[in-house]
Amino acid sequence: MRIALVSLLLVFAACKPSNNAAPKATSAAVIAEPAAVAPIEGAVAYPFTQADSKLTWLGQKVTGKHEGSFGVFGGIIELVGGDVTKSRVRAEIDMSSLSTTPEKLAAHLKSDDFFGVEKFPRATFVSTAIQKTGETYSVTGNLTMHGATRAITFPASITVSDAEVTVNAEFAINRKEFGIVYPGKPDDLIADDVALKLELHAKKKI
Repeated sequence: MRIALVSLLLVFAACKPSNNAAPKATSAAVIAEPAAVAPIEGAVAYPFTQADSKLTWLGQKVTGKHEGSFGVFGGIIELVGGDVTKSRVRAEIDMSSLSTTPEKLAAHLKSDDFFGVEKFPRATFVSTAIQKTGETYSVTGNLTMHGATRAITFPASITVSDAEVTVNAEFAINRKEFGIVYPGKPDDLIADDVALKLELHAKKKI
């Protein structure tokens, strides 16, 4: 009986969010494959890469947490008439560029237990709607990762100038919704939610 109670508490701890947990992105399955993305006519291009931007993540388990980043990614913000709500963001991440410590953990995360980077080398995101919500924005788009595509919605702070568009966002996604279901050790279960933090600085293409 005591063993069963301890197991139940461990499961609860693995699933319980931390006090400073990022807001969870809403998510829905994409029934059909997303159509090919064509450039938006009349849009001004603001590309971004890891040179000026950051993409970090935080995963938690019963005994602690692990933080890391992606070292290679890029994309473009297509700004229409200076209006964020008429615009679009596209991004691509090199999943093999995932880094964390120790290196043994990074290798495990790249294995088939988690991201399977040899089979699924890239993750992509294409926004489908950006709506103003008070002082911030609500961004909806198709996230493809680990061979699965889901429509997610998350809050973001977006500022626009003639030279640069900046995007700051922090939100959590459920890894199991993308087929990443490795549970962790029986006494050190891994939480389903993974927090992502974006700090994008997109410079106007000259």
